[in-house]
Parts: sequence; C-alpha cells; structure tokens
Amino acid sequence: MLFHQLFDPESSTYTYLLADEDTREAVLIDPVREQVERDLAALAERALTLVHVLETHVHADHVTGAALLRARTGARTVVSRHGGAPCADTLVDDGDVIHFGAQALEVRTTPGHTDGCVTYVTADHRMAFTGDALLIRSCGRTDFQQGNARTLFRSVHRKIFTLPDDCLIYPAHDYQGRTRTTVGEEKAHNPRLGGGKTEAEFADIMEHLDLAYPRQIHVAVPANSRCGRTDGGEESAR
Repeated sequence: MLFHQLFDPESSTYTYLLADEDTREAVLIDPVREQVERDLAALAERALTLVHVLETHVHADHVTGAALLRARTGARTVVSRHGGAPCADTLVDDGDVIHFGAQALEVRTTPGHTDGCVTYVTADHRMAFTGDALLIRSCGRTDFQQGNARTLFRSVHRKIFTLPDDCLIYPAHDYQGRTRTTVGEEKAHNPRLGGGKTEAEFADIMEHLDLAYPRQIHVAVPANSRCGRTDGGEESAR
C-alpha cells in the first residue's frame, strides 16, 4: 500500500494519502481546504484516482477540503453517521469497511471528543488513523461539540488500545512536530489515558484543562457540517 503523510502548518493538521499500488485507487483522510491544490498535485504525481475523502470527525479548527475535492475529482465523501454532516455521500458506522482497490479500512466509532469521531484501521491492524480521539501523548478535548470525557476514555480503551501494541497511530494533529506513535507507547506513556489511569482520573484531568477555543470554530463547524461548503451551496469545480 502506498502511504504519504501531509501537514498543514496553520492548523497543525495531518492529512493522510493511502492508495492501492495496483489499481491506483486512493483515499484522503482529513484534508484541509487551503491545501486542496497540494493534495491534487500529490495524486497527479503518483497517477492516483481519488475515490474516497474520509473525515475522522467534524473538525473545529479548520475547514475540510472534502467539498472541493469531490467537485474536482468525483470522489465520495465519508463521515460518521453520528457526525452531524448528512451532506456526505457515505455515512459510516462501527464495523463498516471502506474499500480502495484491494485495500480496506475498518471503521471504529470512537466518540467522546465529538459524537461523530471515528478511527480508521487498516485490515492488517498495522495502522490506525485516530483523528482527535487519541493524539500523541494527548487526546482531543471534551468541553464542547458533544464532548464527554468518560465516553472518550471508553472509546480509546475499547477501540484503540485493544489493537496490537505495535500498531502505528496516526493522529489528526500534533503541535510538537511528532508524526506518529504506537498503541503500546500510548498505553504506557500517555499522561491522560495511559499508565493505568482510571476513568475517574481521566475525567478529572479533562475537567481542569481550561483551554481556549479554536480560532476558526465559528467558521469551521458550520462549514464542516456541510462537508466543507462555506456558502451553503455546492462548490465550483473550477
């Protein structure tokens, strides 16, 4: 499988390009609107056909590139059935599978940061794309957008920490330049969720984070609820 990790410095968002090397069918996970031209160039350089645009959740810190990519390539947009974005072509739930060529990604619902958070796991359980549910030595906040600390704790422990210890974790963001981690590392060293922390201890940690809201939240959430359409209408194919 072809794999490429891309980065948006403004929002510290990782976008992931995966493709079947034989059929050249590809998916993009968590694209950023301002980076659509970069992503299209990455596809063209590798002679790939984009078939799915996958969201790990309705983001609050950037506007997705899903609508533009759908207009430019005909790819199908994919969002959780519980994500509050009925505009998507495909609404997924726990246990669903997204196919591209001979490759597949299993959908695992991992709510708690938002109701619609999902983790995409490769068929061999070697890679997991966790969105904001599990970050490197951290996790998504739980103080807005249907956030619930106890729900997130259970999601991570039941749906992510049950993967093999050597499964590579690729989050939606990192703010310190780190690119990946593993299930085993996070179980041992994540200061919020690992090291034997209890659900009650985690809930207390999350209650006292006192974080500022994301700068783009008032634009990003409404737009992402429309799959990245900022004007309420269809994006131009240009």
